[in-house]
Amino acid sequence: MSQSDPNRTYVESTIIMTTVRVVVPFVFTFGVFVMFHGAESAGGGFQGGVIVASAVLLLAFAFGIEPTRAWLEGPLAQLAIASGGGTFALIGLGALLSGGAFLEYPAYGFGTDGVKYGIELVELGIGAVVSGVLVSLFFSLSQGDFQSVGNGGGNGNGNGDGDAAGGERA
Repeated sequence: MSQSDPNRTYVESTIIMTTVRVVVPFVFTFGVFVMFHGAESAGGGFQGGVIVASAVLLLAFAFGIEPTRAWLEGPLAQLAIASGGGTFALIGLGALLSGGAFLEYPAYGFGTDGVKYGIELVELGIGAVVSGVLVSLFFSLSQGDFQSVGNGGGNGNGNGDGDAAGGERA
């Protein structure tokens, strides 16, 4: 975008870019930490996955959505979703094959350590799915991949901008 474009939405800021460069590794590490400690304390795959996805969103807001999308382009988000779901399914089905119920960790026969590691692997899988889905949704929404749906009322232009009372816009 040119500097003279009045509708410009992205503005480079050295302070924001430097801060994000410093903060993002810690946010990402904290997200993985929360995923690992879901078995023993507060946290888990969902919370950790959201924190990891927020690290990617910080990068997108600081360095621009399109450059971040180009950097992450390819099957990275789909790979995270697929590997997370696959990890969850393999841990659960492995317990079934070992003679237990789905996700019954003691069926593996590793004792309490097996239960802990089984839960941690499942939490990492859930975290990968959550972060992959959130990042994919963010990039899809920012690109405009979705069409807006009318809410049944309004002015009939299909973008959800209904007329407010008295002809004023809300």
